[in-house]
Amino acid sequence: MTADLVEFAGDDGVLFARGGVGLAGRGEALRIHGTIDELPDRVAAALAGLDRGTVAVGALPFDRSAVGSMVVPEELLTVPPVLGGGGAPAPDGFELVAVRSHAEWCETVAATVDAVRAGPLRKVVLAREVAVTANAPIPVLTVLRRLQALYPACRVFSVDGFVGASPELLVSRRGDEVVAHPMAGTVARSGDPDADARLAAGMLASHKQREEHALAVEAVAELLRPFCTSLDVPDAPSVVSFRNVSHLGTRIAGRLRAPAPGALHLAAALHPTPAVAGTPTDEALAYIAEVEKLDRGRYAGPVGWVDAAGDGEW
Repeated sequence: MTADLVEFAGDDGVLFARGGVGLAGRGEALRIHGTIDELPDRVAAALAGLDRGTVAVGALPFDRSAVGSMVVPEELLTVPPVLGGGGAPAPDGFELVAVRSHAEWCETVAATVDAVRAGPLRKVVLAREVAVTANAPIPVLTVLRRLQALYPACRVFSVDGFVGASPELLVSRRGDEVVAHPMAGTVARSGDPDADARLAAGMLASHKQREEHALAVEAVAELLRPFCTSLDVPDAPSVVSFRNVSHLGTRIAGRLRAPAPGALHLAAALHPTPAVAGTPTDEALAYIAEVEKLDRGRYAGPVGWVDAAGDGEW
């Protein structure tokens, strides 16, 4: 088959794809609302009465108390994506504005460093908002094609107007197999192989980068262990390289205890990890709410899918 997942999703469908594997949906057969704590049971109950191959797709809010939603598409396509042309013309004029000034942002970062040094915070992940205004509508289809071409190793997604490409696997579940691939610790890539090798070696040798990564790995492993009969957590991270950056990554794999929780239940248990919020979690979230001055919405929240059997990827 030569069906194109991106073309099938179009501007207003749903998409979750990586490399040659993915899914795309059109239309809305069912929409399920709730917080991240409510959705796993509500989605499982809704899917239980439908065909076993039915899938619910969603991009959930960063804030666990905020209400999000998942959609069951009317039409679903799960075939290898093939890049092609077409789509509406892209805008050719843009205005980019930092919602917070550079000076204010630097002051916030400096204050956060002081707060971490003072404790009990060990890590805080801050987000900064940039507003983009274009001189014509931004075609989602064009954005998805570019993301798919530029970041083939990332999961490219489109859900209810929320579009992006993420390198990090929060969690996947296939039967009783569970996998998570936390990433934390980052260096830029220069494009020169020798320089990039030196940068990656420096990241591996950095106490700061290794500690930052260890916080994420420890948190994910600690949260997964109660669900598992076995869990393999490598002693050291590896370098995972993408087009513009390299990360430290650790692939965690295990076997789930029966009855195995669904992929959305696992995602709800894991979110937010230190990779998107910080640690200790409650203290980091409180600090972010106080100083960030930004409603993250679905940014840095889980995005993915779950089917009627509980399998899925986030």
